[in-house]
Amino acid sequence: MSRTRLYRDGVLAAENFPVADISDYLPETDTAVWLDMCAPDEEDLAAISEELGLHRLAVEDAVHEHQRPKLDRYDTHSFLTAYAVRLDERTAVLTDSELAVFITPKALVTVRKSDDFAIEEVVARWDSAAELAKGGVGFLLHGLLDYIVDGYFEAVQSLDEQIEELEDMVFADRVNHKDMQRRSLALRKSLVRLRRVVLPMREVVNALMRPSLRLASEEMRPYYQDVYDHVLRASEWTESLRDLVTTIRETQLTIQSNRLNTIMKKVTSWAAIIAVPTAVTGFYGQNVPYPGFDQNWGFWVSTVAIVIISASLYALFRRKDWL
Repeated sequence: MSRTRLYRDGVLAAENFPVADISDYLPETDTAVWLDMCAPDEEDLAAISEELGLHRLAVEDAVHEHQRPKLDRYDTHSFLTAYAVRLDERTAVLTDSELAVFITPKALVTVRKSDDFAIEEVVARWDSAAELAKGGVGFLLHGLLDYIVDGYFEAVQSLDEQIEELEDMVFADRVNHKDMQRRSLALRKSLVRLRRVVLPMREVVNALMRPSLRLASEEMRPYYQDVYDHVLRASEWTESLRDLVTTIRETQLTIQSNRLNTIMKKVTSWAAIIAVPTAVTGFYGQNVPYPGFDQNWGFWVSTVAIVIISASLYALFRRKDWL
């Protein structure tokens, strides 16, 4: 399946026309063509590749999955790989959708690796900023990048909120440690995955702003700068959150260790107190004569000794905050 658009003099002139008609529009002046393809193979790209003079290596990268975010420059065009992300707030699992983009002076070709990439939202952004359509391919590319980078912001903001909830759980009186560990590991995994797609985009957007590519015109340059600022903030935010999750995990382990030490002190203190009557009664239970043997006062001496020693130990442990 494919989708097409034609902009002429900054106005949407045609839509969903046959791919074969693209060659008729390219020679015209002040035109920009958009072609979108979903999960094509090399044969599907062969015709448009010959028409636009696409490099063989770029076509192979557009077909194969799991490319890193990058911008490759060739003689007649540039090739961009990027990822849109989406976060499941219930499970804190981040999913990404890969996109390959061919950028020529008059045409923008997007190759989606699956239907997960919401291309309709990109089209909606183009329609909402129709006054910028005179920017041609630069306008189309900006709308695409703006959608992708805004997705990074939404994901990192949601992750920040979930990490704040995780911080509150650390110091709660009753903590489900198993659930907290699962949650913290899921957040860290999502942050690592987000970092892999966000950090390279800084260099990609910066390279797209170079005058040699002639994409960011004087009118479009502030908009590209805005996208660059957003991706820069998203990458820095991701880095800080990744460190924060690690700190929360270490804090949780420290609190667990401190609680365990407190419990051990209490158990040891009570064991020492309980050992006193055990020792005294054991001593007086010997089958040999001792002071007070077979006498009532001997019983009372042992009882008083148990009470005094146990009370002394209890007071000592309380003063040391062991009980």
